[in-house]
Amino acid sequence: MTPPPFDLEALAGISESVQRFAQREIAPHVSQWDDAGEFPRALYRQAAELGLLALGYPEALGGTPASWRLRNAMTLALCRYGGSGGVLASLFSHNIGLPPVLHHGTGALQQAVIPAVLRGEKIAALAITEPGGGSDVAALRTTARRDGADYVLDGEKVFITSGMRADYITVAVRTGEIEPPRFAAPQGGVGALGRPGGAKGAGGISMILVPGNSPGLSRSALQKMGWWCSDTAHLRFDGVRVPASHLLGEEGGGFKIIMGNFNGERLAMSAGALGFAQACYDEALDWARQRKTFGSLLTDKQVIRHKLVDMQMRIASTQAWVEALADRADAGDQGAEWVAQVCMLKNHATQTMQFCADQAVQILGGMGFMRGTKSERIYREVKVMMIGGGAEEIMKDLAARQLGL
Repeated sequence: MTPPPFDLEALAGISESVQRFAQREIAPHVSQWDDAGEFPRALYRQAAELGLLALGYPEALGGTPASWRLRNAMTLALCRYGGSGGVLASLFSHNIGLPPVLHHGTGALQQAVIPAVLRGEKIAALAITEPGGGSDVAALRTTARRDGADYVLDGEKVFITSGMRADYITVAVRTGEIEPPRFAAPQGGVGALGRPGGAKGAGGISMILVPGNSPGLSRSALQKMGWWCSDTAHLRFDGVRVPASHLLGEEGGGFKIIMGNFNGERLAMSAGALGFAQACYDEALDWARQRKTFGSLLTDKQVIRHKLVDMQMRIASTQAWVEALADRADAGDQGAEWVAQVCMLKNHATQTMQFCADQAVQILGGMGFMRGTKSERIYREVKVMMIGGGAEEIMKDLAARQLGL
């Protein structure tokens, strides 16, 4: 398929705007926000005023339709010049929380929820992972039983980004039988040993939008290796009542919604990982051009130049792959082979981020171990990028199945 034309001027414009925003409003404050364990809610409004939160959403809901190329350019610039995965994760948690509402919620629900989030007035989150499930989505056990005009939710969710202060939470629940199939499906519809999940597993999952102020919903903050300024929560649902009109799509159709949502998340994470890799390269190069050891600059050392070239090799290949898959998505080509490519790209992009963070810390030496450098922060944040949205092992297995291997 031929991708639709995109506006190179718009692409450059958004990259420059986001770069200025990140350098002015994010980068100088990230260390302070990390220490505080959160960033100000005012940042949502600031990002909204620049139009960043609205990219990719319909105009009728206050959004700005945008290609994947354009959205990825925004993500890449924010990561490269802001240098904080914690900011990225929470500031844009609506991009995983709202798509199920946008594509499967009623018109009234969309109008009630989406515009306020895109204006930066409300915060949206997604809650799928459970304490006993991890990547095994089809084994989730949080339940929603119908009681008159409501659903009543009971259960737990864990590792939920923006979970502490989200105003709307898109929650994966079990409306069918509680017992999962013998071989539950890990993010792709086939069990860990390659056997399809049954109706009691994937077939019994639904998606429901839960208001954050619902009685019976409690939250506790989690401490993490990285993403310190992104609130991450353990959620508990104890008889939480939600109107039946908050069901997204059909009852029992949630697994397919989740799988579709993951594809967009993984492509966006790949663009983010690329931006973080570039941030590490930028910092390492700047340091190497200034730092003198044994009478000469680090850039005069062949071993350092080789490290920088190795970083650029991985950055260039990742960038080409991100752009190619974005173009295919914009052209409507999102079939099984594209899904496989996205899974492999996510692994490649996060491995590029890991490599560049490691090399940058090594080039910076003692300074790379100090709080306040981008490379130190990104080094701590690598693992959540390699695990979140589907761990490396899950990505390989899903790619293999999509390719018929």
